[in-house]
Parts: sequence; C-alpha cells; structure tokens
Amino acid sequence: MNRRNFLKRSGAGTLPLITGGLAGLAFRGGDAGAGVRTSTAGAAGLDEAMARAGATADAGLGEAAAGPVDGPAPVFLTRDGLGYSPTDYIAKLDQINKARPVKPDFYGARGTVEELLKAFVEMTGKEMAIFMPSGTLANQLAIQVLSGENSKVLVQETSHVYRDEADAAQSLYNKRLVPLAKGKYAFTLEELQQEVNYATHEEYFKTGIGAISIEIPVRRCDAQVFPIEEIKKISAWCREKGYKLHLDGARLHLASTWSGVSIREYASYFDTVYMCLYKYLGASSGAVLCGSKSVIEPMEHLVKVHGGAMYQNWANASMALHTLDGLEDRLRTAREKADRLFAALNKIPGLHVQPVPDGCNIYLLKVDKGYDGKTLAKVLREKYAVWTASPEEDGFSRLRVSEGVGTMDVDATVAAFKAAMPLAKV
Repeated sequence: MNRRNFLKRSGAGTLPLITGGLAGLAFRGGDAGAGVRTSTAGAAGLDEAMARAGATADAGLGEAAAGPVDGPAPVFLTRDGLGYSPTDYIAKLDQINKARPVKPDFYGARGTVEELLKAFVEMTGKEMAIFMPSGTLANQLAIQVLSGENSKVLVQETSHVYRDEADAAQSLYNKRLVPLAKGKYAFTLEELQQEVNYATHEEYFKTGIGAISIEIPVRRCDAQVFPIEEIKKISAWCREKGYKLHLDGARLHLASTWSGVSIREYASYFDTVYMCLYKYLGASSGAVLCGSKSVIEPMEHLVKVHGGAMYQNWANASMALHTLDGLEDRLRTAREKADRLFAALNKIPGLHVQPVPDGCNIYLLKVDKGYDGKTLAKVLREKYAVWTASPEEDGFSRLRVSEGVGTMDVDATVAAFKAAMPLAKV
C-alpha cells in the first residue's frame, strides 16, 4: 500500500483538524477510557439517535471538538489510538499532573520515565527497559547489539525494518537484511531454516547469521498477526541454534487484544521487544526497548552517540504511563463494541464488513455496485460525524478499531450508516 495514499485516504493528512475531536471522544468528562454520554435509544429510537447524530455533525467538527454538545461524540474508525491537538495534549498533561504530579527525568533516567520503564519491565517480563526517541532507533540498535559481528539479519519482506527505516541497517551498522515471505506477513520455521541453510552452506564467503527480526502485527499487511504457534517453533529452534530474536511490537497491544496472547507471552519468545509510545499510548513520540541487562545496559551509550539522548522525556512518559493504566480492558471493550457494530452493518443492504484473515484491529468495508464508497465516507463524516477512510485501489475501505471505539454509541453509529447509504447511491 502506498504510504502517501494511506495518509491521504485515512484522513491522517488532516490530523490537525480532527485530533481535538478525537481527544474529546476518549476524555470528555473523565479519565482515559471514561465513558462519555451515550444515547439510550434502542432499535425503536433510531430516529432520535439520528437526529442527535446529525446535530453533532451540523455543529461543525471544530465546535464538536471544542467541548460537550448534544448528541453522541464523533466516531473515528481511522486510527489505531487516540489523538490530541496541542491544546488537548497540554490540557491532558495538566489533568494527569494534578491527579499525580509528574516527576522530571534526566536524560531518560529517574522520575516518571523510570516509572514507565518499570511498567514495561513488569508487562513484558524482561529484566530491563530503556526509553528511545523513536521506534526506528529501537529496532536498529536491538538488531545491532543482538547480531554482534554477524552481518545477516533475517526479516519479513513486508516489515517496517526492511521497508521503512531508510536502509539504516545497511548504511549505519553494516548489516545485510535478508527478506523472507515476500508480500506476506509471516514465514514458517521451514522457510527460515531453508534460508539459514543456504546462507550457511551455499555462500563462499560466510559472514554469519546475527538475528531474526519479526514485526507483530504487520502494518503493511493490514495489521495481520504472525501465528503464535509458528512463533513458538521459531523461538525454540533459534534458541537451540543460538540465533537471537527481536520483536518489533509497535502495535503489540492491538495484536494481543485480537489474538488473545498476552504481551508477556509474546515477549517471552524474543530476546528484545520494542513498543511504540505514540501509536496508541497517547504520547507525541517515543519508544521503549526491553530485554536482558546485558543487551539493554549498553544502549544508553549507543543512544547518545547516535544523537538520540534527549534532556527530558517526562511529557511523553507521563502520557504513555497514564494511558497504559486499564488499556487492555478498554481495548477489549472496544473490540466487543466493534463486533456489535460490524454485525449490524452487515445487515444493511449493499454494505459488507469483514475481518482481515489473521488480522487484529483493521476490518474491510465494501459497498455493492450502485453505491460509491468515497461518497459514503464523505456523507458519514460531514453529516453524521463518523470518520471512515475512502476505498483504496482494491475497493475496500479500512476501518480501524481503537480504544476510542469503546465509548461509541453503537445504535447511533448504525443509524448513521443506514441514513448515509441512500445518499451514496450512484
């Protein structure tokens, strides 16, 4: 999927316009995940629900984002997590600080950052964790340290490490990325063994296998999740052979919610695991890398020499730490509401929603011939304050379920789709 098209179609290109409303969706009138006002209208009260949804949209997105209005809050099916405008971000930090004073750190040590790192250690079961300014740096330093002098690193061909990190492994660390499973989200143990065997026996000048990096879920494959049974087999074989495993778990909570595999279990099969602080944890940037002390302790120096040591990181750490509290429960609630929503949408003539095979929070929406998907997205957004992405080249719109969906009024959202479909006829 073309990244620019993804940004354009998902609405991320207009993020400054919508993030205020997105923050309002989750936090209006309460803490992270607190319930906002929801419609009491059932099937018999859809007209009332529709009228209220329309009033919200007619008020204008800026007004809806600014504060409470009559009717349901806007519904966003375009994001992996919550978003904030600068104003909302500052207000949320103030709310967090008043509830529990934020403590400053010093280059990622002490204070609220230390509290965050302890939370990640507990969550993953690893010995140690370190704050990183970006996921790319976390991935690359993990690969470098795990590989040592060995130059080959095996990765998914669709992974962020292979496709979206500016060839950093080759350019900076003299690592040769060997892609597996072209166009797929997973490879099998047999495929891994075949590649290792070829590199070991068929290349004249041997340089050694350093590490295997696996992304879960894979963004480029509609957030498909590497099967846990295959992970178990790969992990056991790698440990037997002495190969190190790195987990790019930028969106690992999403994979966990849909797969039923805990964060700790995922982490247990890998030597290192990286998790993002901004994709769904509310921070404006940042990442955490977890692993053994022998791997993580050298990272402080490596972050410094790569220009990534920032004087203070408490703003991102406090937001992420706050959002982590109760996140798993809120994501489960969001999934349950999404299941109800999509089951109801599939009963609307001309509308079809299906899960991605082996996927997590992305669902595929398609309309029958005689309807225009772009028009449907436009009507939903402008008249009913329901944000969906326009169809991509394959004809499907990607609906993304975030924790904000947990506060959604399902009946009102279904009513919005019912009302919008006739307006999308061609």
